[in-house]
Amino acid sequence: MSLTAKRVIVLLLAISAAVVGVWAAAFPVSFYTDFPSPGRHWVSALGPYNEHLVRDVGGLYLALLVLSTYAWRRPTVAAVRMTGGAWVVFNAEHFLWHMLHLDAFPPIDRVGNVIALGGLLVLSILLLLPDRDDRPTSPGRSPRT
Repeated sequence: MSLTAKRVIVLLLAISAAVVGVWAAAFPVSFYTDFPSPGRHWVSALGPYNEHLVRDVGGLYLALLVLSTYAWRRPTVAAVRMTGGAWVVFNAEHFLWHMLHLDAFPPIDRVGNVIALGGLLVLSILLLLPDRDDRPTSPGRSPRT
């Protein structure tokens, strides 16, 4: 996978982290009652409100935003892989937990959880794939892998 493609993935993860992070950290009650959108109740369906926990989740996402922004601005192999590793650790656990608790949701929200959280996990994993040089291959030069 090219570094350019990985920068796009890092940007997508950063945007998702910014939305969730700001929402949860700055507006915890709204995040609890309205995430992922008004009328959907992905957080409140899973237990009682805990402002501390919701704000901590916001802080976690904001920390991932900082790391992702760094990797997007300075896209070295190490920065992108470190960012991918951090996102994989978080998203693998997050995805697994939600897959084991889908019974709390109506069918449309079950599908939404699988697609949204599975998609973020896949994007995270893609950042760990071997790199491919963005430059076209010239005769006698093999691409970097």
